[in-house]
Amino acid sequence: MVSQLADIYSKMDNDMFRILRAIESLLPKYEYPPLDIVERRARLPPGRFKRALEKLVEMKLLRKSKHQLMGYTLTFQALDLLALRTLVARGTISEIGGKIGVGKESEVYKALSPTGMKLIVKFHREGTRSFKSLRKTRLYMADSTRKHWLIKAKLIGEREYKALDTLYNLGALVPKPIDWNRHAVVQEYIEGIELYIIPDNGLPNPSDVLDKIIATIEIAYKKAGIVHGDLSEYNILVSTSGDPYIIDWPQYVYRDDPIAEDLLERDVYYIIRFFNKKFRLGLDPRSILERVKGSGDGG
Repeated sequence: MVSQLADIYSKMDNDMFRILRAIESLLPKYEYPPLDIVERRARLPPGRFKRALEKLVEMKLLRKSKHQLMGYTLTFQALDLLALRTLVARGTISEIGGKIGVGKESEVYKALSPTGMKLIVKFHREGTRSFKSLRKTRLYMADSTRKHWLIKAKLIGEREYKALDTLYNLGALVPKPIDWNRHAVVQEYIEGIELYIIPDNGLPNPSDVLDKIIATIEIAYKKAGIVHGDLSEYNILVSTSGDPYIIDWPQYVYRDDPIAEDLLERDVYYIIRFFNKKFRLGLDPRSILERVKGSGDGG
């Protein structure tokens, strides 16, 4: 079954992509780039420009300014298509499948590489929330308060890809990052289920799973110098082989951040509380936190 995103992608032509790229290139300067400037930037004959623009509006890939000055900006789906076109051109992916995850801050699709490798593509959606709310809960965006919301999403995509790349190469249990473009992060697909779904008797050895989670927290803190900052049973994926992979890293903070210690304590306490309650381990989170913060290089 063809996904909605794949179906829309198949209906795009070069003229439509040229208009999307023209608008995207103007976003650092305009929230809604003026139509006359977009037309000059797209460098299309008037007739072709008009037809392509009408198609984009009809497909709801553009959002029109409510002000008197005629202008358009991209929707997130338009940005998805631009990222997808680049990833296809690079040979990173050859097929985009159905949506497998939707949250407040991302949409996740299955995909395939040209060699048949199973992948996921995570399209960040953080910019859909209000700027004020985003800055309160995502301190890493505090220095970009004037940036367009689509630009913010692109920065977050880059941020998560780089975090995954660092952690994966340090031996942490995180999804293998494959590529990144704009707000889209491509990762190797992991067969498994989220930790919170697993029944009480669903882990043969919950202590071993917890040890691996703590080891990844420790690698992140001691070797990569970062703290996840939002860890819970909802962003840990347990593979069919029993390995726990920590996902969703864009909100990490650096170890020297003033709030890093509090977030590290929060991450450790949350995950220990979950394992103690669900699997009756009876562990002291303070001793685990001391292990994570202890001297040495970790891992």
